[in-house]
Amino acid sequence: MGAYKYLEELYHRKQSDVLRTLFRLRCWEDRNLPAIHRCPRPTRTDKAHRLGYKAKQGYVIYRVRVRRGNRKKPLAKGINYGKPKHEGINHLKFQRSLQSVAEERIGRRAGNLRGLNSYWICQDSTYKYFEVILVDPSHKAIRGDARINWIVNPVHKHRELRGLTAAGKKNRGLAGRGPKYAKNRPSRRAQWKRTNTLSLRRYR
Repeated sequence: MGAYKYLEELYHRKQSDVLRTLFRLRCWEDRNLPAIHRCPRPTRTDKAHRLGYKAKQGYVIYRVRVRRGNRKKPLAKGINYGKPKHEGINHLKFQRSLQSVAEERIGRRAGNLRGLNSYWICQDSTYKYFEVILVDPSHKAIRGDARINWIVNPVHKHRELRGLTAAGKKNRGLAGRGPKYAKNRPSRRAQWKRTNTLSLRRYR
């Protein structure tokens, strides 16, 4: 087995003493850094390379910190002057994962870069930490590489904001296959519209 295979096996045992110590140190370090900051190199080299990262010009790694927990409804004194159905305040869950939120935040911060993928690195009681792989579409090393220059195309602008990364697709219900996921394609809204639109063609 190569070195990356050993690293992959190590991360399958996240409750081992080695990784628990490593995560504790990592959280302590990242907690004292800005919420969004650039990394000189990926923390999980094997994972980053599996998700498309290359150690060459044009690829950037950013680390993003996202607060854990539900999303409380922002109402003054917790009062909703409406029907009982809508008076919930605390137990409301955000519809996307925190990983998708992390991709979105760095996507807005670095508008000139394209989000490729992201991965989890550590978490504590308050935050989850993710590293996001970004690509510079105007860099010659990217534009000249046939394996990645698809991302230069304008249709991939802000793909992390439109649910086109792996984390975004998973939240849209596009990760699975088979009859249980048939109503999720091409999207739940498009499928609903198609089945609820009456089309009376002239020549039928």
